[in-house]
Amino acid sequence: MDEEGLLKSEASATADKRAIDRAFGAENRNRLIDEYFESSAARGVNPGNAWEHVYRLLLWSDPTTGLAHCYESDKSQPGKPWYARSLAFHDWLCRALSIEPDELSHEIDWLFLKACSDLADVLLRREAKLAEVAAQQREPYGDRSFPEPGADPELAAIIEETLRPYLARDVQEEVWNALTQKVRQFLAVQNKRKNLVGEGFEDVLAQVVRRACDVPADAILTRSLLYEIPGFNRARQGAKENKVDLAIVRPTMRTLVTAKWSVRADREKQFTTEYDEYINAESENNKFQYVFVTNEFDPARLMRACENLHRNSLMFDYVVHISPEAVRAAYGEGQANGGRMTGTQRRVIKNMESGRLISLEQWLQNLSGQ
Repeated sequence: MDEEGLLKSEASATADKRAIDRAFGAENRNRLIDEYFESSAARGVNPGNAWEHVYRLLLWSDPTTGLAHCYESDKSQPGKPWYARSLAFHDWLCRALSIEPDELSHEIDWLFLKACSDLADVLLRREAKLAEVAAQQREPYGDRSFPEPGADPELAAIIEETLRPYLARDVQEEVWNALTQKVRQFLAVQNKRKNLVGEGFEDVLAQVVRRACDVPADAILTRSLLYEIPGFNRARQGAKENKVDLAIVRPTMRTLVTAKWSVRADREKQFTTEYDEYINAESENNKFQYVFVTNEFDPARLMRACENLHRNSLMFDYVVHISPEAVRAAYGEGQANGGRMTGTQRRVIKNMESGRLISLEQWLQNLSGQ
């Protein structure tokens, strides 16, 4: 192939790379979320069943345990305390959805699997083009034993060693090459999950609020700069412009939402800084709500979210968990601690009982009343 042809091929590959990124991007995510609610959510969306839709769209099975993911994978392995809690959460969810435990993986992770399907279509087209170009580039070396593109002998050897007792015949080299490429693609795509769960959580919440609370679409903003929200000024010159995960703007109340599926320790420190920025930028001298929505199960992080103070007042107006009942199930007596909850877990439960930690259902009902 001449240089012009190679350049065209590279341009095509670049275009496909953009297509891959778009498969997990905001436009495609929202198209898929719309598709889910229009075709899969036959019962519609209301405050009572919103948690179910969020879990069906975003929750996934941890591939190392086979259980619904509720905590860091390395701390949820068999023999560790969070394995027992993950079992309890998995059991609670299956009962709540009336699904057998071994069938749950087929009923959740809808958004990621659909995005992967879109991605697979792009990858098939790209690989066909690249294989044609590569074959022409390798022609001058056809009489020599160059390795095939994508070959990974070490990975193939690991797989073959494991499967050897079950193989009826030798596997051709091109089959091993195809298999190792698929394994690498699978691992690479799994890295996309973080982006999808991060921004996807914001997009799903926006759609749930719109559908369950009958809020106009133009009253819900995702990842908007603070000054784009009515009643907030632009940041001082030179200061970093802050993006708000989710904002709900209604005549009676402006609600700024920090939406985090789970919470990193370093991320907690930013909540206070962001809240200070919101207060300083507010220009109408009117109340606004600062709300934290999460699916975090770590008791210490939930406790701090509920009890953190800002200028001697509770920082968040509402701390919202997708399903506090799921948290109760994971903390339940007999789970990994001799039948006793830890002190931090008890404080989380106390925050639930006092109404400080509320469910997605309760928060949506509050929004509906505004």
